[in-house]
Amino acid sequence: MERMQTPFRISPAAHGWLAPALLTLFALAGCTSTASIETRATAPAMVLSNPIQAESAEIEHSQRFARWIADFSSSARTAGIHEATLQIAFDNVRFVPRVVELDRAQPEFTRAVWDYLDSALSKQRITLGKDRLLQLQSETNAVAARYGVPLEVLVAIWSIESNYGSNIGDIPTIDALATLGFEGRREAWARGQLLAALKILQNGDSTRTQMIGSWAGAMGQTQFLPSAFLAYAVDADADGRRDIWGSVPDVMASTANFLARSGWQAGQPWGLEVRLPEGFDYARADADVRQPATQWADEGVQSMDGAPLPSLADTAILLPAGARGPAFLVGPNFRTVLRYNNATSYALAVNLLAQRLAGGLAVQAPWPRDLQLLARSQILALQAALNARGFDTGTPDGLMGPATQRGIRQFQRSLGLPADGYPTLDLLQRLQ
Repeated sequence: MERMQTPFRISPAAHGWLAPALLTLFALAGCTSTASIETRATAPAMVLSNPIQAESAEIEHSQRFARWIADFSSSARTAGIHEATLQIAFDNVRFVPRVVELDRAQPEFTRAVWDYLDSALSKQRITLGKDRLLQLQSETNAVAARYGVPLEVLVAIWSIESNYGSNIGDIPTIDALATLGFEGRREAWARGQLLAALKILQNGDSTRTQMIGSWAGAMGQTQFLPSAFLAYAVDADADGRRDIWGSVPDVMASTANFLARSGWQAGQPWGLEVRLPEGFDYARADADVRQPATQWADEGVQSMDGAPLPSLADTAILLPAGARGPAFLVGPNFRTVLRYNNATSYALAVNLLAQRLAGGLAVQAPWPRDLQLLARSQILALQAALNARGFDTGTPDGLMGPATQRGIRQFQRSLGLPADGYPTLDLLQRLQ
């Protein structure tokens, strides 16, 4: 699933807020992994019964990788990278087969949004997050004030990206990006990120050994891509280095700087859980349908406790689990978190965890845990069936996108069902 590129990390394709239950797994695709990754310079999995053939293929693969590194190095020199930096980066560079495997992976099954939130907002995470808030307040309150981003939001991102810094990944960033560039599927993107990584080395912000992270090249305690590091990383502790691996002040300031420069509006809530009025047109629960919170209130949308809706000028209704699940009114700051990672489940997890860390309530409406999520092959079948009935979803690919959502809504309207655009097994069975 190839998500719309964000400036932050490799992300599978998503345009706005699609069926989040189908996005949750991929929201984690660029995050760190506890698994150790094999980094021997061997060719991708090959079934060669002849040992001589296998050895020859491995040698040929290593030679092609070396030629790619030499070609990239030439381009990097032209871009101002010093010879000493190239030697540090590439003298022991390795091809990482597992990186290619993960990049090519197209999971058949997905994770429900409620399962993702159960993990992201577990009792243990909330308790640990509150402890971290107390520990950080004296040294990072100034950071939060400077950038206008609440400390709870920064700690929530820290939690979800690396479990409060305890799991930043173990793959050398240079190796991961060189592998992705050589493999070729994302070569232009990987070359740009690799050049940015070399600039980080040359600037002295990190060392080759320290610069580790996920298989996708995201680095440090809040998982910055190298290009994002160059644009947003901050030396908050004034030690002369922007250290998002070992300096918590730098981690918090860099993350806050990213959000602030991506549109965070100080003093505004991200949104809140709401109760929709009877007869609500679920087709209007769409990222593109935005209006002031006062207008939603005039239409009967209410907060869960009956208090007035927050004074937000540009809000939308979000139904992450369709018409049967909780509803949220979300504003500009929710969309800013999406720029950090363009997956609805991720943005919802960050904001709900921040809400809990600040002493707020958990989600009150029940999740439709009895719903059976569709596998990718079933989404493909759904798209083909909708197209056959005249409900255009574009070229079937097994991925939820705006066109598929529109096709589902049209079909739901034809049956007199709530047009929430949410794919269910019942809809697939009706089509078949």
